Amino acid sequence: MNRNDSFREFVAAHQQSLMRTAYLLTGDAHQAEDLLQSVLLKVLGRWPKHVDNPHAYARKALVNQYISWRRRLTLSELPSAKPPERSYSSEEGTVIRLAVRQALAQLAPRQRAVIILRYYEDLTEQETAKLLKCSLGTVKSQAHDALARLRALAPELAPKFSDLEYLGEAPR
Repeated sequence: MNRNDSFREFVAAHQQSLMRTAYLLTGDAHQAEDLLQSVLLKVLGRWPKHVDNPHAYARKALVNQYISWRRRLTLSELPSAKPPERSYSSEEGTVIRLAVRQALAQLAPRQRAVIILRYYEDLTEQETAKLLKCSLGTVKSQAHDALARLRALAPELAPKFSDLEYLGEAPR
């Protein structure tokens, strides 16, 4: 199997998972697509020689690229106060998902990355620290501060923040 075929197989197997992570990081389907596309191009450039665990490598690249993009946001880019309207099967689920996503959008990029890696990707604190190249204490404090901020931003959802199944649905 040649390099391009193995990369295509990797993308086919992991694109949905990576897209969900990108969407949760950005909070916007179009930005998530752009983020994933730029990361997959970078992964392809290192494929397969320099990539031991492709899925972990791509996920780490998503987080790093997202944080880099957030640092470079200009004043001309203004986030929308209202998410686009979508149809969902459950009205309550829709309200909760939107409220959680809006609250996540107000977190600092590093806090958002910690929350997504810890609770959506279900990584340990040690794995999250390694991925973000920071100390275990930083992960703990970022998660603590982010959860406190989420509870303050949406107090009616405080019990829901422990049940992050609402984060698991990427746009369809």
